[in-house]
Amino acid sequence: MESEDGGRPRDFLREAVAADTAAGRYDGRVVTRFPPEPNGYLHVGHGKAICVNFGIAADFGGRCNLRFDDTNPAREEQEFVDAQMEDIRWLGFDWGESELYASDYFEQLYEWARELIRKGLAYVDDQSAEEIRLTRGTLTEPGQESPFRGRTAAESLDLFARMRAGEFGDGERVLRARIDMASPNLVLRDPVMYRILRTPHQRTGDRWCIYPMYDWAHGQSDSIEGVTHSLCTLEFEANRPLYDWYIEELGIFPSRQIEYARGNLTYTITHKRHLTRLVESGRLSGWDDPRMPTLRGMRRRGVPPEAIRRFWSEVGVAKRDNNIDVSLLEFCIRDHLNKVAPRVMGVLRPLKVVITNYPEGESEQLEAVNNPEDESAGTRPIPFGRELWIEADDFMEDPPRRFFRLAPGREVRLRYAYFITCEEVVKDAAGDVVELRCTYDPATRGGDAPDGRKVKATLHWVSAAHAVEAEVRLYDRLFRVEDPLDGADGEDWIDNLNPGSLEVRRNCWLEPGLAESAPGTTVQFERLGYFCADLDSTPARPVFNRTVTLRDAWANIRKRGG
Repeated sequence: MESEDGGRPRDFLREAVAADTAAGRYDGRVVTRFPPEPNGYLHVGHGKAICVNFGIAADFGGRCNLRFDDTNPAREEQEFVDAQMEDIRWLGFDWGESELYASDYFEQLYEWARELIRKGLAYVDDQSAEEIRLTRGTLTEPGQESPFRGRTAAESLDLFARMRAGEFGDGERVLRARIDMASPNLVLRDPVMYRILRTPHQRTGDRWCIYPMYDWAHGQSDSIEGVTHSLCTLEFEANRPLYDWYIEELGIFPSRQIEYARGNLTYTITHKRHLTRLVESGRLSGWDDPRMPTLRGMRRRGVPPEAIRRFWSEVGVAKRDNNIDVSLLEFCIRDHLNKVAPRVMGVLRPLKVVITNYPEGESEQLEAVNNPEDESAGTRPIPFGRELWIEADDFMEDPPRRFFRLAPGREVRLRYAYFITCEEVVKDAAGDVVELRCTYDPATRGGDAPDGRKVKATLHWVSAAHAVEAEVRLYDRLFRVEDPLDGADGEDWIDNLNPGSLEVRRNCWLEPGLAESAPGTTVQFERLGYFCADLDSTPARPVFNRTVTLRDAWANIRKRGG
């Protein structure tokens, strides 16, 4: 719903924060945080969390911390820390001086754990991880108390210190909170707080061989940082009573946790283990493959950060999980690029056109509009000559009804150039059309006939003598079904991959000015879609990725059987 001042729309998270500030809770301060684990690359779902946390902090004049929850060195690397910071900045957000790490708090977390032991609220357990799992119970049956649950505080303090000193092997002992093994909330059934793990940490090196579990470090890190509103996705709702229990028993700063629905998109998966399988199996080229829902994959594909921010703003914040139609994201991408992307011409399925009445060996420069949505973008010169490339799809020898493009005896307009008429069709030995021989009307320069005659189609083209050859990668949705993971028993979600998610065309021809396009340059190929120069692109071999298609009226007609 709209805010009272008619500004930014208010969702239930902002309403809750507004109520807290109005009531003077936390002295009116607002501090949020985005807490990624540095064990992988950020994806579009993380983009929602980034927009929510940084956005709410900005709306209320507060601060959003970037805190890396780096509590598992077995899976974490500095590479991921650097990549995540780069992606957040690319998305348009900055954390200023608030670059923080859970590892900075290891000593404080250790001392708080000792305090809980002294209060009889934590104990060292000698059971293995498997034994703990088997005795946890179910949703309908209580768990079984560990035979070590009755250890005295003195004995657990001694064992916990020896765990830190490295006297025991990995997995030999853990520290558990002593809460309630019969609780209906399985999270409260004596959760593990520390485990032994002899793996060097990317920031603390070999100083520690015990590491806090995520659920122990996360809430306490919020408290240490004075985070007023800990905004989490719904999977953490069951964990909130545990975080509140720790806060209450330690008597520390009480962050308020509020849960909201994560961002699930149709035709998309964001589960790390599934994406890892796609990469490791070679089905995708890497974590920045333009088909990946990772932020770096989307950036390589040419998705503008403004479109991602707008998308999550349009979606809003919900209290229940739902699947969001990815076509809304595609709309946001098109709408933004339509305003900013320069128009150029490129031919992806070339068919040679020879203008028989155009002087041989001559050429001329025509003026083309760079962006009709932005007058300040100006114009550019484009070369025109006797031989051209047009799209093969723009010609039919025996056209059906409502196909208005080029055909034998038919006149069409060449964008920014002249009217041409197809006079002859040249075929190869197999009977395939390889060349069209056409005439042009010199009086129609610029695309208008002085006698007022009209044509029903305007085609894009490039001059064969001047065009640059390029590779164009046509990307489509990665999956062919809305919910890739929703399959019958025994079916592998891999079978839902879209076999047409990538088509590579290598004999494409583009305007000569595109040869020098730097990686990341975004343009609209007129009538074809929005494209971005890839990281593989060089002046000698331009490579462009399709970001998103344009609407194709003729394709819609064909689908309707016209």
